[in-house]
Amino acid sequence: MYLTSEKKQELFQNHGRLKSATDTGSPESQIALFTHRIQHLTTHLKSNKKDHSTRLGLLKLVGKRRSLLDYLHKKEIERYRAIIAELGIRK
Repeated sequence: MYLTSEKKQELFQNHGRLKSATDTGSPESQIALFTHRIQHLTTHLKSNKKDHSTRLGLLKLVGKRRSLLDYLHKKEIERYRAIIAELGIRK
């Protein structure tokens, strides 16, 4: 599998709000996890253009990430700006 538990813990430590491996619920850690999965699915779809079920899953993930980013933008703009800059997301 492309996303092992060690990789998840590393993502949570690097991008989570509390900077711990158990910080799985903060918006920052969820956005980092979704971003990693989106990047993986994007590379998969570049080589498998007719995989429409994966394309649907990718669009759902992008929507979930967007809603988390909107939530963070409404609640704390500085955390929003920090996670955008850290992950290199456009908006």
